[in-house]
Amino acid sequence: MSSPAAEVVRLLTAQGRTLAVAESLTGGLVAAGITDVPGASRVFRGAVTPYATELKRDLLGVDAELLARRGAVDPKVAAQMAAGVRRLLGADWGLATTGVAGPDPQDGQPVGTVYVAVEGPAGGPFGTNEGSASGGKVEELRLNGNRAEIRMESVRSVLALLLTELAGEQTGNERAQDTERNGGF
Repeated sequence: MSSPAAEVVRLLTAQGRTLAVAESLTGGLVAAGITDVPGASRVFRGAVTPYATELKRDLLGVDAELLARRGAVDPKVAAQMAAGVRRLLGADWGLATTGVAGPDPQDGQPVGTVYVAVEGPAGGPFGTNEGSASGGKVEELRLNGNRAEIRMESVRSVLALLLTELAGEQTGNERAQDTERNGGF
């Protein structure tokens, strides 16, 4: 059985798509997992680790008013981070992680509160979220465990979210190809 990162690389390669990652609480662990996979250079554009809140605004274009009002641990912030890294690094897909790994609460959020986001190509198989440039998905996680466990589960969760979207896109493309072959619309 292949790892989630290996499956991401395999599907992106098959689809001719690219990936960029914005990581706050995971601090580069998602990028490390992807780049551990042989052949990742065909699909991985790069990563940004905007750990400081102002870097989310300055590098990724996260709305300053949103950050001031809600803090960095917020679903809309996660969506904007994914959209921002996708745009900044010129990728087809953007991933983002933001949350509280501990030991202390942050922005009024308890330890274990995590948001993971994926932003995909315009017109993809899923709907749009507010704060998302072309359509994306955000998942809220309430995780237990120590700092390392929360960070590792966040990595697993964001890759699983992307895999779900990639599989949906592949299924949608296969459906369109089948309809085309059978003379339908």
